[in-house]
Amino acid sequence: MVELITGYLAENDVRATGAHDGTSGLFAARQADVDAVVLDLMLPGMSGTEVCKQLRREGNDVPILMLTARGAVAERVSGLEAGADDYLVKPFALEELHARLRAIRRRREPEDDHLVVGDVVLDEGDRRLWVAATEVPMSRREFDMLRSLMGSRGRVVTRQRLYDDVWDFESDISSNTLDVHISRLRRVLAGSASVTIHTLRGVGYRLEHDSR
Repeated sequence: MVELITGYLAENDVRATGAHDGTSGLFAARQADVDAVVLDLMLPGMSGTEVCKQLRREGNDVPILMLTARGAVAERVSGLEAGADDYLVKPFALEELHARLRAIRRRREPEDDHLVVGDVVLDEGDRRLWVAATEVPMSRREFDMLRSLMGSRGRVVTRQRLYDDVWDFESDISSNTLDVHISRLRRVLAGSASVTIHTLRGVGYRLEHDSR
């Protein structure tokens, strides 16, 4: 099924990556360039429901389309309660899967130029930031870095991606420049009750939202 779906999407100019178990699927879904996830509830190692729940716990709101068994109402309810955006009952037409993916992506497109994660609100148009309802000043680099992290919504943003997004491919950036700016950005977000920046050593960073 993985090969069938990824092959069909590729034929329709959609770049798709397949994962054959829950753990690798969770890792793939966390990446910054993922626009939507097709998630089967029946996965080895880690169920699709648990993958969905974990992504939502991390503040990752990537659109998720759940695949469920025919007649399994409890599965569909479980998937939606875990945070899935829509479900599709097996067996299904690949054309319908593609159409539903397009639909859930459209529903998630922002209606304005504000990025919101927990109690952190970023106004991209006016380049302003509010943390816990208090406006917080920040530098241009800090703003661009936070915009990149918030735009990924809980997914991993690699160090190279941040260099490209913030420094626009400049070549004379020292190795610790990114670390210094991340440290400053953590101070900017210190007033948030639920949003933090998590470091994945040697890989990059992820903005996390604790909704508890």
